[in-house]
Amino acid sequence: MPMVYIWMHEGKDAAYKRHIAEGIHAAMKDVLGVPNDTWDQFFNEIKPGNMIFDPNYFGVARSPDMIFIHFFFNTRPREMKERFFEAVADEVTRRSGLRREDLLMSITEVPWENWWAYGRTVDPTTGFDTRMTGQG
Repeated sequence: MPMVYIWMHEGKDAAYKRHIAEGIHAAMKDVLGVPNDTWDQFFNEIKPGNMIFDPNYFGVARSPDMIFIHFFFNTRPREMKERFFEAVADEVTRRSGLRREDLLMSITEVPWENWWAYGRTVDPTTGFDTRMTGQG
């Protein structure tokens, strides 16, 4: 049941945001094994002047199109998170046209017992939704 928050400057159309959302979802299904109906993404459009960042963050030129994606999900192995970051970057940039340099991401891991959704069933051995595939 990953929850995803996306911050970006205001002004992008619904189709652009949908491409980003679909890219994120494709990576979550592929790498994390989430079910197809797990869509919990929230776009936060920031007014000019309210998203301040260095245009050369980490020595890489960033544009005003920069977005920040914050994921919340159960604990995963380091290697899986590394694959996940790359898969999100690949899918989002391919689908939306966003430059890879304009994508920043982070993950907050949450213990499985801190999630609730009506209808969700949890495997007591793994702590993951029983409908998840693979290592989830």
